[in-house]
Amino acid sequence: MITSELPVLQDSGESGQDTVSLSMSMSELDDSGDGKGRKKRGRPGKPPAPNKKPRKSPSEKGSAGAPRGRKANGMAQQYREGDPVTLFEVVKQGKSAMQSVVDDWIESYKQDRDIALLDLINFFIQCSGCKGTVRIEMFRNMQNAEIIRKMTEEFDEDSGDYPLTISGPLWKKFRYNFCEFISVLIRQCQYSIIYDEYMMDTVISLLTGLSDSQVRAFRHTSTLAAMKLMTALVNVALNLSIHQDNTQRQYEAERNKMVGKRANEKLELLLQKRKELQENQDEIENMMNSIFKGIFVHRYRDAIAEIRAICIEEIGVWMKMYSDAFLNDSYLKYVGWTLHDRQGEVRLKCLKALQNLYTNRELFPKLELFTNRFKDRIVSMTLDKEYDVAVEAIRLVTLILQGSEDALSNEDCENVYHLVYSAHRPVAVAAGEFLHRKLFSRHDPQAEEALAKRRGRSSPNGNLIRMLVLFFLESELHEHAAYLVDSLWESSHELLKDWECMTELLLEEPVQGEEVLSDRQEGALIELTVCTIRQAAEAHPPVGRGTGKRVLTAKERKTQIDDKNKLTEHFIMALPMLLSKYQTDSEKVANLLQIPQFFDLDVYSAGRMEKHLDALLKQIKFVVEKHTDTEVLEACSKTYSILCSEEYTIMNRVDIARSQLIDELADRFNHSVEELLQAGEEADDDDIYNVLSTLKRLTAFHNAHDLTRWDFFGNCYRLLRTGIEQGSMPEQIAVQALQCSHYSILWQLVKITEGSPSKDDLLALRRVVKSFLAVCQQCLSNVNTPVKEQAFMLLCDLLMIFSHQLTTGAREGLQPLVFNPDSTLQNELLNFVLDHAFIDQDDENQSIGDEEDEANKIEALHKRRNLLAAFSKLIIYDIVDMPAAADIFKHYMKYYNDYGDIIKETLSKTRQTDKILCAKTLILSLQQLFNELIQDQGPTLDRTSSHVSGIKELARRFALTFGLDQIKTREAVATLHKDGIEFAFKYQNPKGPEYPPPNLAFLEVLCEFSSKLLRQDKKTVHSYLEKFMTEQMMERREDIWLPLISYRNSLLTGGDEDRMSINSGSSSSKAGSVRSKKGRPPMHKRRIEEESVEGSWMMRNDTLQTPGALQTPQLTSTVLRENPRQAAEHMPDQDSEPGSESDFVHNPQMQMSWLGQQKMEELNRKERTAMNYMKARSGGVRQTVRGLMEDDAEPIFEDVMMSSRGQLEDMSEEFEDTMVIDLPPSRNRRERAELRPDFFDSAAMIEDESGFTMPMF
Repeated sequence: MITSELPVLQDSGESGQDTVSLSMSMSELDDSGDGKGRKKRGRPGKPPAPNKKPRKSPSEKGSAGAPRGRKANGMAQQYREGDPVTLFEVVKQGKSAMQSVVDDWIESYKQDRDIALLDLINFFIQCSGCKGTVRIEMFRNMQNAEIIRKMTEEFDEDSGDYPLTISGPLWKKFRYNFCEFISVLIRQCQYSIIYDEYMMDTVISLLTGLSDSQVRAFRHTSTLAAMKLMTALVNVALNLSIHQDNTQRQYEAERNKMVGKRANEKLELLLQKRKELQENQDEIENMMNSIFKGIFVHRYRDAIAEIRAICIEEIGVWMKMYSDAFLNDSYLKYVGWTLHDRQGEVRLKCLKALQNLYTNRELFPKLELFTNRFKDRIVSMTLDKEYDVAVEAIRLVTLILQGSEDALSNEDCENVYHLVYSAHRPVAVAAGEFLHRKLFSRHDPQAEEALAKRRGRSSPNGNLIRMLVLFFLESELHEHAAYLVDSLWESSHELLKDWECMTELLLEEPVQGEEVLSDRQEGALIELTVCTIRQAAEAHPPVGRGTGKRVLTAKERKTQIDDKNKLTEHFIMALPMLLSKYQTDSEKVANLLQIPQFFDLDVYSAGRMEKHLDALLKQIKFVVEKHTDTEVLEACSKTYSILCSEEYTIMNRVDIARSQLIDELADRFNHSVEELLQAGEEADDDDIYNVLSTLKRLTAFHNAHDLTRWDFFGNCYRLLRTGIEQGSMPEQIAVQALQCSHYSILWQLVKITEGSPSKDDLLALRRVVKSFLAVCQQCLSNVNTPVKEQAFMLLCDLLMIFSHQLTTGAREGLQPLVFNPDSTLQNELLNFVLDHAFIDQDDENQSIGDEEDEANKIEALHKRRNLLAAFSKLIIYDIVDMPAAADIFKHYMKYYNDYGDIIKETLSKTRQTDKILCAKTLILSLQQLFNELIQDQGPTLDRTSSHVSGIKELARRFALTFGLDQIKTREAVATLHKDGIEFAFKYQNPKGPEYPPPNLAFLEVLCEFSSKLLRQDKKTVHSYLEKFMTEQMMERREDIWLPLISYRNSLLTGGDEDRMSINSGSSSSKAGSVRSKKGRPPMHKRRIEEESVEGSWMMRNDTLQTPGALQTPQLTSTVLRENPRQAAEHMPDQDSEPGSESDFVHNPQMQMSWLGQQKMEELNRKERTAMNYMKARSGGVRQTVRGLMEDDAEPIFEDVMMSSRGQLEDMSEEFEDTMVIDLPPSRNRRERAELRPDFFDSAAMIEDESGFTMPMF
């Protein structure tokens, strides 16, 4: 509500002294003057000019009574009856040209300015989204503050939206039309109406009052209108200033004439015109001063970011449009202060406003003081958290650099330089533009071209490319050359595509005046050259920058084709020479060999350049013979693979060269292997080197080429068998032999799957795979770690490839190739992972070395993660039995930072495969940790120790992964509790029955899963727990029995049907959970439940006291009644633990339907149960609730409805105060099921408390 009067207009020269209220009373209107011609508005505080005619008051104009109808905007309008076609609707529809709309309004204003102004006032009110209408009586008899207060009361508070905030093309167009209407209105009224001391006073007064309103819609709309009004007035003032200057020049020219030629009448007219223009200028300045001081100064720091952004955007327009009046520190300071705004959109408007100013070089002197004051802030905004703001800040810094290179220090420039390596491409491209302007732009192109010609160079870019190399080396980010090239691609593409100049610098000797490139600089230049070639050929950003490959436009596609042809034609001739010069440098050669993959290989045959192809193949062969580095050999292999593509005519020529090379390597390898095996333990280093070097080359080529016709598997297998039998094979030879054998097997499998293999072919491959798997299994016990790791990875890969999925997709004929690992191999793989992945940091440092740097640590962690991921895949795809994952899951908390994501994904995928078996695996992992703790600390555990707390925290994390849909996980959770109870009571205390079982403390861990049980399942589990309890156990209350008491209370908490939760579990239930109000049942429903519960317990004659033995009911599912004999058959055997690990492994489906397997029958009963429930409610009398353990165990609908509140309790326990979710109590079970996502999807898996989200609510 408006609580104060509207601000008053103040004269810019006499602020605070001469003021006049813009909310004029009727008496003030009566004393005003009116004229038929152009009206002038006197200065505030001054009496009206004596030559002005008196102005009719609104009462005189409207003396006829009710306002008459008029034709405005081409349509009849009324204000009391009928549906009005208002100015707001006309502007909203935007069907009429704004010029004609304004002309119609002006015509209406000339006929009756009160009615026209009333239309304009209602226009602003309705544009704010207000449903109220200002009537003529209100306009004449009420102050503006009272009108605004009245409109505030009539504002629709049901929705927070109003025209300026509503999304959609219609309202976006309305905003544009709204601003255009104000601009055209002032433009059309600039010669007469705005000076009549009435229209502008009324509008400015109204907008000032609305901008001070507490209603956001009024404040936002009026501020936008006022700022656009101010912009229009600035344009009028600028035109007046131009007219004044022209009039003054005419006056001075006429006055300087000789007396005889001087026209005195013209001088008097010019003087009169100049005076009139000056008066108008004063009037406009008064209006602008009123808007600026009354609205802008208050609203540029408004609480709403959109309002602040409007103010900053418009003041930037004023400073650019009328720089003589506004471009000074008095106005610039507002933009400078707002650079620190909290909202990114406001900071963005500031930067864009400044960009418009710094674009004009003539304005730089006026911006010098501002630049010095706020330069540091602008430079720091290049690191803004909002990427859009950072991009505009970099562009602004670039404009400052263009205007004055001295304005930025070297430190300022360095802050922008490193942003070329940013992962966000717009930021990097903007930084590349800055870098180009600062370092890579030629200041005098003609002089540099002349200097290049004198030196014999074909390109003048030599010095710039050298500078680019130096910048790349000094940035010390040598693995990010592709990012640097991509950043500069748009601004410096001509420089980066000057491959002739790059090749000259690499191949030719430096001429006089040029420095010699160092070895490091040559390597950097080659790396940058390869990156520019890739960028030109692929025409998309490097990996990690950008959202993916976008569709190229026709122009971009043509540019890509031209660039590819250009680089191919150049490097077809230059690449052999480059390889010849740098063939001994492995790093440079590896980079150069990447170039052919970007060639257009048709150029070889189309341009008759086969001789250059032969030269390239010759150089590649030399490289293969000289190098044994894996990176270089793989680059050679890949180059051969690309050149051998079948779609090119050069394939035959390349295939011949490749076959000759492999023949030579095969002969050398076979010969060296024979010599090595014959020498045995007496083999010297030369024999080992000959085998190893040749084997490395063959392995690299076998990766990308089918070399099975040379049969390298036989000799590799011989080497491996010899190494196993004698134990003297060098580890590098063993690693390479394993890898080469692996490739050979895969190529044989490719041949079989692509063709029609015979049974003999399948059996032959099976023998090969079986023998190789046996060798890999034996290598797991090798003393050399690289050999063991290589064998492990190959075992996991081959077991995945030759698993049951090999026969899918109509490939049943490959069944003989399927291998299933036996228990011995599974245990060896598991032990290997536990020994090599889950190691302490101290052990790792000790094994690798104390001087290991951070890069080596990361590499070692990456290798361990690969080992764990390889084994986890075997578990996920049911190649290794799921219980083996228990040893992985138990390390979830301890190694969360290293492997948390892998273990979590494994848990998610295994749950999708088999929920019950996954739950049994989880409880098994907790049992293993508990047994380890018992062995370390003895049977008497310290329940407050960190080890016990760690197990409980792990159980809590496991419980979170079950999600909120208890219907889906009810059997899995119940099975988990069953196994946990059996484990807790597995052994009797040797001291006697009065002492707790040794594993009883495990129940405290099991408490973490109680919240995941449905209400009726809690009672079932509680009944199962009582089967293991004696009467003495129920009566014990010592601290040593607290795990049992806590677990019982967790099962009884929230159970209205069980009075024992009131007596024995009151303390724990109070601290257990906080139930939301919406989740509570109505009072009458709870009373009915209590009465029925009392009847149920009375019929069963059970005691209600805590220390007492309840009658053990028959174990029955809460969904389906189970045959008593079947239930008896499921009773555990006391001699051997039913949930033991041995039974678990051999019988993974054991007890899977403990809570009922016939879910289809449950679905068929849902409708019948709901109908029975509704009949019971409509009758007003509810039958006694049948006990869960009675013969007719049909589920109670009320319990199902209450399960949602149980979910809320679980959420409160798990996430404490991080979220409050209220489910409407009226929703039925089907509606809730539709709201729940699948929390067992890996993409929707529940995070920890810090990252948990609930998108469906």
